[in-house]
Amino acid sequence: MAESATGLLLMASDLKPIYANAEAIRILAYPEAPEPLNLADGFLTDKIRSVILADGNGPHSAFATEFTSGRRHYLCRAFALNSHSNHGPDQPALAVIFERCSRRSFDAIQVAARFHLTPREQETLQHLMQGLTNKEIGQRMHISPNTVKAFLKLIMMKMGVSTRSGIIGKTVIPAVKNSPPLVAVANHPFGE
Repeated sequence: MAESATGLLLMASDLKPIYANAEAIRILAYPEAPEPLNLADGFLTDKIRSVILADGNGPHSAFATEFTSGRRHYLCRAFALNSHSNHGPDQPALAVIFERCSRRSFDAIQVAARFHLTPREQETLQHLMQGLTNKEIGQRMHISPNTVKAFLKLIMMKMGVSTRSGIIGKTVIPAVKNSPPLVAVANHPFGE
């Protein structure tokens, strides 16, 4: 069986690892050699807290949506595991999946500078580019969906678009250099 390129990590509610496949250990342990590490090792627990928690060690820390390990860029998706029993110290409460990205789809800093976005607008844009809904963005940013909607309206005004897809288009299309804007192409009859 081929080894998975996706890391899977199961954690208890206190964020101590219960299970991690070989790829998850390799990703989290980098640049250390993963062989001598085990799940009870405090090193691995510390790496989990430093790598995948967006807010450090706070009691209400959110998980990072992406991170870099060495020269590789990973998407990080965390899922709460619903269980009918109480989450004991040996019961998985969270599942985290690490998926390697071939490259960043856009440079958020460059886009933010070009359109004069505030840091919170830039963060909203990054979540939008991951395909998240207003509610999901709000949960990640610890704000209401209505505040997310307000940030998106500000981004739309600054970019000169009127839809979420317009934001994505303005963000992704400049990566294709010297291509005419889609609006200009759409105004010409086919074949001219």
